[in-house]
Amino acid sequence: MQVRVQGSWSEVPAEAWDALVGAGSPFLEHAFLWTLERTGCASPETGWTPRPVTVWDDQGRLIGGAPAWRKTHALGEFVYDQGWSEAARRAGIRYYPKLVVAAPFSPVTGERLLRATPSVTEPLLAGIAAAAEDCAGIHVLFDTPAESQQLAERGWFRRAQYQFHWKNEGYRSFDDFLSTFRSDTRNQIRRERRALSQLAITVETAPSPALLDTLHGFYSRTAGQFGPWGHVHLSAAAFRALGEVWGHRLQAVIARDGDQVVGGALNVRKGDRLYGRYWGAAAEIRYLHFEVCYYQAIAWAIAEGISVFEPGHGGEHKYRRGFVPTLTWSNHALAEPRLHAALAAHTAAEVAAVEAEATALSGQRR
Repeated sequence: MQVRVQGSWSEVPAEAWDALVGAGSPFLEHAFLWTLERTGCASPETGWTPRPVTVWDDQGRLIGGAPAWRKTHALGEFVYDQGWSEAARRAGIRYYPKLVVAAPFSPVTGERLLRATPSVTEPLLAGIAAAAEDCAGIHVLFDTPAESQQLAERGWFRRAQYQFHWKNEGYRSFDDFLSTFRSDTRNQIRRERRALSQLAITVETAPSPALLDTLHGFYSRTAGQFGPWGHVHLSAAAFRALGEVWGHRLQAVIARDGDQVVGGALNVRKGDRLYGRYWGAAAEIRYLHFEVCYYQAIAWAIAEGISVFEPGHGGEHKYRRGFVPTLTWSNHALAEPRLHAALAAHTAAEVAAVEAEATALSGQRR
């Protein structure tokens, strides 16, 4: 086997890479990763230097890979290790640069160690270590539970969070879904939807470049409302580029007041899963976020036979609207032994607390 640390996604054969991804997360596919690099969204200029790790067999076939990036900051990761880096700074310990194995700006669980066979594991991990040679730590973000357990057994400490996902329990219609709520919650959701009856809301696939530009404007406006915590990670050029390579994957939920588009969300579908991505509006319209980002997507998912809808990271308001807590994982190996040991002890307690909280929420009736 031959292990390579590549300098760009342009050096990785798209078809062979996507064969390793298979039915996994669309945000690990070559089209997405290369689009982020070539449009400058995930590039050295933005603190994301691509270092994809690849493993090749003796016949020159790609049999393993990891989506690795050299990072100089924590933005766009959604695992929030700023407190760790600050603790390291105070202790005089180097924290950056770091190597992250992740899909940029995409807090979606998926395989991070892409392997044609289990025998690729050791060479792939050796390649990740080589890619991190000038880094102070390696961070594998939103890996699968099985991968997380594998890395934990090798001494990488784990961190847990939870997101809210919608899961299709064989619903026949949106009203069938609503019947699972208490009457007060069910009536509240119906009131929220009636409040927007003056708007025409449609679900459209393969959105046009003009519509993608409009949605990017809304997304930028929404990100700007969060001050220093709001970041526009994807450019308008990236939206358009994804429209070109992913037209069949993109789903736009569009709200119109007459002929004017006043809000919308851009989602991604792969197989029987729907992923909520970017949303925004021209102005504040009460309940529009819930309608565009949740209710319309759920109704569409039921009609299309979607099994799981992941609406994005965070947001406890999702729980009250039918989404259930779902654990996500990350694994970390830090070069400084003292910092690694201290954070390993801290996250062990954190994992127990997060698991208990998610379990308690799952047992409540909305």
